[in-house]
Amino acid sequence: MLRRTFCATCIGVEAITVTVEVDVSPGISFFLVGLPDSAVRESQQRIGTALHTVGAKLPGKKIVINMAPADLKKEGSSFDLAIAMGILAASDQYLFNNLEDYIIMGELALDGTIRPVNGALPVAVHAKNEGFRGCIFPFNSAKEASGIDGLDIFGVTRLEEVISILSGEGWSLFNIPDFKDIRGQESAKRGLEIAAAGGHNLIMSGPPGSGKTYMARALAGILPKMTPAESVETSKIYSVAGKTIINGGLIRERPFRSPHHSASLYAITGGGVASVPGEISLAHNGVLYLDEIPEFPRSVLEVLRQPMEEGEISISRLKYKLTYPANFMLIASMNPCPCGYYGQPGDRCTCGAAQVARYRSKISGPLMDRIDLQIDLQPVPAESLTGEGGSESSREIRERVEAARVIQNNRYMGEYNTNAQIPAGDLKKYCKIGRNETQFLCTAISKLSLSARAYSRILKVARTIADLDGGDFISLSHLSEALLYRGFDRKNWNE
Repeated sequence: MLRRTFCATCIGVEAITVTVEVDVSPGISFFLVGLPDSAVRESQQRIGTALHTVGAKLPGKKIVINMAPADLKKEGSSFDLAIAMGILAASDQYLFNNLEDYIIMGELALDGTIRPVNGALPVAVHAKNEGFRGCIFPFNSAKEASGIDGLDIFGVTRLEEVISILSGEGWSLFNIPDFKDIRGQESAKRGLEIAAAGGHNLIMSGPPGSGKTYMARALAGILPKMTPAESVETSKIYSVAGKTIINGGLIRERPFRSPHHSASLYAITGGGVASVPGEISLAHNGVLYLDEIPEFPRSVLEVLRQPMEEGEISISRLKYKLTYPANFMLIASMNPCPCGYYGQPGDRCTCGAAQVARYRSKISGPLMDRIDLQIDLQPVPAESLTGEGGSESSREIRERVEAARVIQNNRYMGEYNTNAQIPAGDLKKYCKIGRNETQFLCTAISKLSLSARAYSRILKVARTIADLDGGDFISLSHLSEALLYRGFDRKNWNE
């Protein structure tokens, strides 16, 4: 497959775009053409070793890399990063949504870190004039380009950060879908509103094309603004990790992290040689989105349980012991089975019962128990797709979410931030229910064989629904709606 990336070189104080064309085809060879000097030709060894740090590799195929214009001599190691991204894309190891939107520059170290390069400022000016969306530079190099308006400047320190940006992931939120453009799926949209209002964890299961990923991305548009204290907390984590967008100052929007399922345990939890924060800490005060959650290694999923309960992650290694904040909303999506069509009409599912059970067992019962809202999606009916009627906009939903957050802030007075954080010992204080509601909930728990943890999460979700209604008390209708979002309990998930 042929893919293109863009980098640049400077002649005097002017920059020139260098197009890196990468083709991967059957065979075993490596060709780098386009007048590269010895430092550029040596990139093969640097790139090959660095790719192993993110679980990738140089494919054992015929790799041809052309650096255009071919009559311009390419000097130095600043092309490493663009070449590496081209190889990952051309070999289908990663799906990059916006590969050609950026000029990418950086020298790769063997451990996956990215070393500074020269000429970032003239390259950024050139990128803006040529209509590029932004530039991806090594963190220290990006500082000099941070003053260029109308251009997204990313300062990165490691290879996985570049992969996150090019996959459309990371905390910087661009092109957020609006809820008014989502057809059908009213129950899921309501669930996302509740999750945003109370800081609750949520999982969506549905066939391909039901809108799981699209709705998860739209969630970013209804999250409330961070408080000043939350903004400082989150910005400190990004500063330590070296991941801040330089011209952004303090982070004002809630992070939305979406790591690839090939991310390592250290990338998720943090640690490693440099003891940097992982994805769960980078999602602090925001969202950690796991698309196709069963594809993540079991070890990665199970390590989420402790921070989901405690709001922090403790990392113990031979030379250090660290604790990073990790108070995040977990939003996950999955298919109902490996082929994606289990339970759908027309006998489209090709999976046997054992395959379905094996697929679902990748998410343990204890982890599922910690997810407050469990939503089963169905395909969107044709009349919803073709109808003229629109849904509420993200702005309208966000107003309700922010109003509910104000109620919670006034109620807890800084003790905690959201209903999802209420400890078990304070449930009776903040989630009082009457005699009829208690009897109703006890009956439901008995019939559904719910755990004590599920009971507490139902109460917390009901508290959030009441806040969205502006009510002081939790009613039967609030509890009934909260129970509707324990759909996978009714299916005896992974018993």
